[in-house]
Amino acid sequence: MSDQDISFATEDRPHKPVLLREVLDALAPGDGEIMVDGTFGAGGYSRAILDSAQCELFGIDRDPTAVANGQKMEADYDGRFHMVEGCFGEIGKLIPAAGAPQVDGIVLDIGVSSMQIDQADRGFSFRTDGPLDMRMSMAGPTAADFINTAEEEDIANVIYRYGEERASRKVARKIMEMRAEEPFTTTSQLARAVRSVVRKSKDGIDPATRTFQALRIFVNDELGELERAMGAAETLLKPGGRLVVVTFHSLEDRQVKTFMKERSGDPNKMSRRLPGEPEVATPTFTTITRKAVTGQKDEIRANPRARSAKLRAVARNDQPATTAQGGKE
Repeated sequence: MSDQDISFATEDRPHKPVLLREVLDALAPGDGEIMVDGTFGAGGYSRAILDSAQCELFGIDRDPTAVANGQKMEADYDGRFHMVEGCFGEIGKLIPAAGAPQVDGIVLDIGVSSMQIDQADRGFSFRTDGPLDMRMSMAGPTAADFINTAEEEDIANVIYRYGEERASRKVARKIMEMRAEEPFTTTSQLARAVRSVVRKSKDGIDPATRTFQALRIFVNDELGELERAMGAAETLLKPGGRLVVVTFHSLEDRQVKTFMKERSGDPNKMSRRLPGEPEVATPTFTTITRKAVTGQKDEIRANPRARSAKLRAVARNDQPATTAQGGKE
């Protein structure tokens, strides 16, 4: 999700799970089924799923605050909810280890939660000053570590690839100039650097938006986590099991769209094979949503975060996983 969207989440306007109706429709939880909320966050999806059916649910999160809140929530559902600490990209190992070799549904809400944005000391937001951290798990190198030590070209490439910032080279050059004077330690320093070389857009989006997005995605390997989680879902889901993914910007949505098209045997994708290319593996999923599902007008009015949200969903069929067909994962 973009920082422009998540900036609307404040103490007087708390986090609301986006596309909740649509998620429940696509996930279709049933009594006795096993569900996974791979991006637990503030627990909005998890509570709604557990309240909609007498199912069992595993929530995954690497954020220590989210894990602590989830552990407290376990008492509310009489053994039906289990909080699991870890990265959602490791879902294929975490859930079997927690006691569920296969499941009936997986939902992933990709991006940083408003709960994290609201905590200035986490360093996700350019709107409040705080340490330049951005780590969801509070472990490993920070955003400051990267921009204080990386080569100019590497910084520019990260900002361009993950933030789609056209002025990435100008931003990287400015970072190099400023860090020569003193190292970057706060979000306000970085925001000031970006704003000095990137003009404010006509739609009012803060010039720092794309750079902060890029660093957050890079520091947390968000696109890698997404790729690993979707691949693992192919093995983890039972026949008929549903995979539902909600994204907030084009990089994520493009990745989800490509995966679901390839694994569901989309005719248009298959027709683009060049002569001599190998046959596409037997489809392992069937399509639930032909096109991306977006928020309804009433939700967008009530919750601005829903403006950029897109939902895509597929259902597992009874074909063996791609790895069993000789595919690459």
